[in-house]
Amino acid sequence: MQVTGSKRPATELNKEAEYVFDPKQLQEVAEGKKSFEAAVEKALTKHPERKEKFSTGGGIPLQRVYTPVDLEGTDYGKDLGFPGVYPYVRGVQPTMYRGRFWTMRQYAGFATAEDSNKRYRYLLSQGTTGLSVAFDLPTQIGYDSDDPMAIGECGKVGVAIDSLADAEVLFDQIPLDKVSTSMTINAPASILLAMYIAVAEKQGVPMSALSGTIQNDILKEYIARGTYIFPPKPSMRLITDIFDFCSRNIPKWNTISISGYHIREAGSTAIQEVAFTLADGIAYIEAAIKAGQDPNVFGKRLSFFFNAHNDFLEEVAKFRAARKIWARIMKERFNVTDKSAQMLRFHTQTAGSTLTAQQAENNIVRVAIQSMAAVCGGTQSLHTNSLDEALALPTDKSVRIALRTQQIIAYESGITSTVDPLAGSFAIESLTKQIEAGAWEYIKKIDEIGGMMTAIEKGYPQKHIQDSAYDYQKSIESGDRIIVGVNKFQIEEDMTARKLLKVDASVGVNQIKKLHEMKEKRDNVKVKSCLEEIRKAAKGADNLMPHILDAVRNYATEGEICGVLREEFGEYKENVVL
Repeated sequence: MQVTGSKRPATELNKEAEYVFDPKQLQEVAEGKKSFEAAVEKALTKHPERKEKFSTGGGIPLQRVYTPVDLEGTDYGKDLGFPGVYPYVRGVQPTMYRGRFWTMRQYAGFATAEDSNKRYRYLLSQGTTGLSVAFDLPTQIGYDSDDPMAIGECGKVGVAIDSLADAEVLFDQIPLDKVSTSMTINAPASILLAMYIAVAEKQGVPMSALSGTIQNDILKEYIARGTYIFPPKPSMRLITDIFDFCSRNIPKWNTISISGYHIREAGSTAIQEVAFTLADGIAYIEAAIKAGQDPNVFGKRLSFFFNAHNDFLEEVAKFRAARKIWARIMKERFNVTDKSAQMLRFHTQTAGSTLTAQQAENNIVRVAIQSMAAVCGGTQSLHTNSLDEALALPTDKSVRIALRTQQIIAYESGITSTVDPLAGSFAIESLTKQIEAGAWEYIKKIDEIGGMMTAIEKGYPQKHIQDSAYDYQKSIESGDRIIVGVNKFQIEEDMTARKLLKVDASVGVNQIKKLHEMKEKRDNVKVKSCLEEIRKAAKGADNLMPHILDAVRNYATEGEICGVLREEFGEYKENVVL
């Protein structure tokens, strides 16, 4: 069977329908498949299949075999196209990894700024090409280390950053004009971005030279993660203020990383991950347009963050479908004409929820498979989880293995030598279409509800995620879904024999001491004045970023700034109807 040829140049493929397969050929294949299935039925009497029904991890039914019939009606130009060309199914760059590899960005941060700085410099020496900062829980929710709410949590799940003084230590000896930095921070994103700018200034690096990303995605916090502070309206104001400030001052900075990762970690399916993430993106764009901003400008600095889960084929298809949907949203819904603003660029992290404490070495294999899916799906940057993260923060050795996983894929696997290497697979293309269709159904429903903010208030995405998580867990407990080392192939292990990274309790004591010493040395009159300027701006309509930056430069703490904003904006109280 031959693909229908075209005598037209590739540049014209989008102008008219150019179907991949001739209808007569499809009929021949359909008849051939009937004969094949009849033969299979006879074979099954001797050798039954392992299951009555097969499906992806997200519940999409899987056929025994895929054929061109499953791609009937596929228009190559409209549905696939070429890499770097709308609708970007096959990647956002014409040459992808033949030009340069994805950014190998290992997520790291623990204990003190000194400890984390040491880990960052170690990772850079081992070949990482970008930093990714993990903050401790108090920092994520806007509390200083000496706040009663921070007791017992200082430095535990990330690094404690209270003020510019900590940020200076965190990025010591790291040239911020040469290193791209991602920061997983949401509600206080404006404050941590301001600290990063101020550190760069002290290095002699202008903000216009900085590159990186702040997560800055509050909607998924309401949906799936919970590190919110302020109610939706002022939260969206902070986000759009960042969009505007960065568009004017930090042109290379990604102003938001719209995260499906945490939605998937909470238990969503692949289709839900795509749908709810892109629906969040729609809400951010609508808010920014309402604030008078041009999506052709700020749209170029939007980025996304996806999960790479266990089901290889489904994950590859997921990434391809997400690019196509987003391109259509930007072009058709928001009339975006700038091609760069139509592209969905994304970071990927392997699935933390799939890591097991049992036989932790198995996680190396899981992470390798998930990483391969991310690369075959066209990611722009990647974090690979470490084998011991189901037990503790990772050790230097486990972090190095995780990084080497990326490097082996990049330099040894061969899959980076051609763009979108799985394109044309009947299974991959069929799954891509199904994920696309399923995601559009969810987006349509969210539109009918009144948009993502209203959907969150009504508990729509939360309920669907909870139901999916429940179904997934049931499949494990029933044995229908096998997790190696957990519900099959178990062994007896001595967990106490493992060498794990532990954060000493003294970290909190020392961090509080440093914080108090810093407050004694700074100009407290100036700090008070800066905080009052933030209060005035919060009461009015001024962009908050310049005022927050001034306060940070004068060593106002994150907790002090968030305290003022809490007083003016209030705090979000979840009230979900499921």
